[in-house]
Amino acid sequence: MVGNAQARWLENRRGAAAMAAAMVLIVINDTMIKVVSESLPAAQTIGLRGVFATAMVLAVVLARGLGGSLHYLTDRRTMTRGALDVLSTFTYLVSLFHMPIAAATAINMAAPLMMVGAAAVMLREAVPFRRWAAVLVGFAGMLLIVRPGGDSFNAWAALALFGTAVNAMRDLYTRRIGPHVPSLIITLATSVAVTVMGVGVTTVQGWQPVSAVQLGLLAAAAGFLSVAYYLMIIAMRLGDASVIGGFRYSALPAAAATGWLVWGQLPDGLAFAGMAVLVAAGLWLMRVERRAAHR
Repeated sequence: MVGNAQARWLENRRGAAAMAAAMVLIVINDTMIKVVSESLPAAQTIGLRGVFATAMVLAVVLARGLGGSLHYLTDRRTMTRGALDVLSTFTYLVSLFHMPIAAATAINMAAPLMMVGAAAVMLREAVPFRRWAAVLVGFAGMLLIVRPGGDSFNAWAALALFGTAVNAMRDLYTRRIGPHVPSLIITLATSVAVTVMGVGVTTVQGWQPVSAVQLGLLAAAAGFLSVAYYLMIIAMRLGDASVIGGFRYSALPAAAATGWLVWGQLPDGLAFAGMAVLVAAGLWLMRVERRAAHR
């Protein structure tokens, strides 16, 4: 039993590290795409980034000799996950384009709380009280940042919260995809789905000229996003979803930093306190798991 618990803790640690790195890369991607969205329509911005991301991931898939696994792109579960990603991507990014990045990222931090509840109900994971307590504390930190009823919580914030809920569902659904499907193929399926939707909407809305700087930013954002996609998929296929989800909190310091550096948007004292609470809650989750593994 001790050996199994120790192995589980090691899986949780690897999954947590992958999730933390993925969230920082996603914030960098969000920053770049938000800058481009100030002069290009949302769908065109998302679609162009998707073209770059799809090309990058496909090149890696072929280089790794996984061409024979491309048929999994049309697997029912892979396609369902892709559809969930399309919905979460568009709802979250559209709200991000109308909000400070730190506020949108903070709302996205409600995902761990949603994932704990969903993991307990949908995946029938045993969620100890201390794990619930850690995530609830993190959620309280998120409320310090968003402050429902204040100026920061509007229709765009509600849309971001909806996108976050779909995001949590997507991550949990990842665990329904069998281990025989390579993580790179799931990453490619996600990228293709988002690209098709973005390009499709752009075809209806109309194309706007794109500068070399905008293309460069979107290409760079695609690179960061592609790596983040892959790391998130790896994270959700390791350990307990209700533990790994807590390490989404690593996005908060990155979002605060980029918001200040790029737009001069510095969170106030309550927001900083909320971010500190969120980060502490995520670290506490891992400490709880480590103690349990050594009992």
